[in-house]
Amino acid sequence: MSGGGGEDDEVLSEMNVTPLVDVMLVLLVMFIVTASAVTTAVHVNLPKTDSVAPPDTKKPLVVSVDQSGNYFIDKDQVSLDVLKQRLAAAHEKNPEVAAQLQADEGVPYGKVGKVMAALQANGIQKIAVLSNPQ
Repeated sequence: MSGGGGEDDEVLSEMNVTPLVDVMLVLLVMFIVTASAVTTAVHVNLPKTDSVAPPDTKKPLVVSVDQSGNYFIDKDQVSLDVLKQRLAAAHEKNPEVAAQLQADEGVPYGKVGKVMAALQANGIQKIAVLSNPQ
């Protein structure tokens, strides 16, 4: 009885992973859908923060928008066109220049967006948006 009969009696010990893969793919799809739904439902109040990042050690440009919608570089009031010119000049002088953007809480978002677009259009990539701690 030392023939080929022993091979038929061996137990097949391989696991079928196809159902496991199907379940994992369904869980992955559910996770992706849930994560995207959660991130779109987040409401934030931008002017107030719990912690403030430390300021950069080099002196950055301070670009401000007051409650009336006036633009400032450091403490000089300027128009939007002059702001763009001065940002371009600052970037030419120092390509690694950083900017701190501060805007009044009541300023329309469009005014702040114009300033951010002007900063990025003139090559200034290091932008810190300042806020007051609670």
